[in-house]
Order: sequence, then C-alpha cells, then structure tokens
Amino acid sequence: MIREISEQDAEKFLELLMEVDDSGLMLFEPGERTSSVKKEATKISQFLANPHTAIFVSEEDDRLTGYIIGIGNTLKRKQHAAYIVIGIRSGYRGRGIGTKLFEKLFEWAKQRRLKRLELTVIATNEPAYHLYKKVGFQVEGEKIGSLIINGEAVNEYYMYKWLD
Repeated sequence: MIREISEQDAEKFLELLMEVDDSGLMLFEPGERTSSVKKEATKISQFLANPHTAIFVSEEDDRLTGYIIGIGNTLKRKQHAAYIVIGIRSGYRGRGIGTKLFEKLFEWAKQRRLKRLELTVIATNEPAYHLYKKVGFQVEGEKIGSLIINGEAVNEYYMYKWLD
C-alpha cells in the first residue's frame, strides 16, 4: 500500500532510513545519520504542514518498505520544480514499489502544477538509474567525483523529468 506518511510512522520511518543508508547507495554513509524518533516525528510534522513538500511511504505487513520525498520551493522562479529522494528497503527492491511510489508522487506534483522534477543518483547505482529512466527521467548532467565512497571518487548523474 502506498500512502502519505504520518507522525505515527516516525519510529518505522527512522528504521527504514537507516536500513536504506546501510545499502551504501544513498548520500548518508551507513551509521552516519544521527536522528531520533522525536526528531523524525518533528520533521514529518513539518513536511505535512508545508504544501511544497510531501513524503509517501510503501507499507507491507505493518512494515515500511520504501519512501519517496518531494521537496518543493517557495521562490517564485523555482515554484515549478521539486527535488526527489527515494529509497527502498533492500529485500523489497525489484518488486515495483519504486514505480508505485513515483506514480503517487507524480499525482502530488500534478495537483500542485509542478512542471519539473529533479534528482541525483550515484552513477554506479544501475538499478536506481534504470528505474528513473523507466518512469521518464533523463540525464541532464554529470557531477564528476562529487562523492567519495570507500576512498574512491564517484560520479553522480543529475536527472530531471518534465511534466506536461
């Protein structure tokens, strides 16, 4: 089931974030995220109160299995755009959850009359890259050596999707 997050999800959401971080495919290194259930509940509350942001989660058997975050902008010149972050629990990847999360986010974006969605992806994260291409994102640039992972410089792709 795909639904909007609630403050009651704070503990499960923090657990999900930390597990996704442990994959090594996100900006946070494994164990680097310093948060608490209380901090996550506050962040969720702030997101829910802000019409320019959204968090949707996938849930299966009372367990959060994935999330997608849309972060919009209040500046007039950027109100048409939102930055996207998505993460799927490792045991649930490849089952269509990412596609369903994007579909829900696209509905949210269209309701808000957004025109541009953007994200970055580690160039070596091929499953995520293919998901983003599948749902209509295109590469518009590459950040060379933007991250250091395991002592190695790694590139990121800038990707966007234009909504009609």
